[in-house]
Amino acid sequence: MRTRRNAGRPTIADVAKRAGVSSITVSRALRDPARVSPELRRQIEEAVRELNYVPDQHARALASARTEVIGVIIPSLTNNVFADVLRGIYDSVSQTPHQVQLGNSRYSPIEEERLLGTFLSQRPAAMIVAGIDQTARSRKLLESAGCPVVQIMELGEEPIDMMVGFSHRAAARLVTTHLIEAGYRRIGFLGARMDPRTQRRLEGYRAALMEAGLYDAERLTTTPTPSSVTLGRDLLRDLLARKPDTDAVFCINDDLAIGALFECQSAALTVPERIGIAGFNDLEMMAAAWPALTSVRTPRYEIGQRAVEMARAAIAGKRPAERVVDVGVALQVRASTQRAGVPATASGPLYKAL
Repeated sequence: MRTRRNAGRPTIADVAKRAGVSSITVSRALRDPARVSPELRRQIEEAVRELNYVPDQHARALASARTEVIGVIIPSLTNNVFADVLRGIYDSVSQTPHQVQLGNSRYSPIEEERLLGTFLSQRPAAMIVAGIDQTARSRKLLESAGCPVVQIMELGEEPIDMMVGFSHRAAARLVTTHLIEAGYRRIGFLGARMDPRTQRRLEGYRAALMEAGLYDAERLTTTPTPSSVTLGRDLLRDLLARKPDTDAVFCINDDLAIGALFECQSAALTVPERIGIAGFNDLEMMAAAWPALTSVRTPRYEIGQRAVEMARAAIAGKRPAERVVDVGVALQVRASTQRAGVPATASGPLYKAL
């Protein structure tokens, strides 16, 4: 007995027959659900579920020369910062014909190159890539990708295509200036991993203190080790052993800031009177800590949303006039830096470009 080709695998024609519509209508509904009525969409979705129909992405790619996949490469799947970015990305594609293909570079430029080679060989509709520090080969791959590219989480002078993020230098300068204005004069720096984003935060910290005549290189405490709460405790302990008169610390992320707070509590150092603590990213735990911790609030979810919006607009041939979008940051001032005599405020200003 002859076996029918693709026997057992439902086709778009099978879905159309089950839903009582044409194959063209099914194709239109699957590609762009907004183009069909809610009732028709419900019929088609029900038929798809009943038949366990899976669209043939290879056939689509042959027909259009592009898949409907948006490739996303980030450096970490466990970092809450990138979890928020991904939430914005996935929420923004949920009602569109596009799908997300996710890659984790693990902060490795070489791994990022490998992932780009794999993703681009599959002809994605667009690419969203974290950061601006791609290797020369990665930049060449993206420049010749033939699809929209959005770099996220940072700003730079030479975007590959489009970019949405904020200035890490300006954000760090904002929080360091706040510490100075709060009356702190011997301000330390706690840094981990020391990737390019962290290096730019260090530059902002240094610039603010040098301008105020307060910079002391001996108050820098850094390590290439990945960040953690325990590491924040250890870094502050090391700093205070070398420079016991340190009266505030800027931590390059909230994990380190929480660890610094734990060390102060263990050593009976009052916060903010004896030592002020400020972090970066403003994760939920910062407001829940006691005392609540000052931090730089970064619009991570919005960045994910904007990246998808920009990519989809470019895919549709309506490339945004504004190729580089600065979403800014806000300083969330809390008890950990509110010394007596300094007016308490719920939040600080957006940074100003420097």
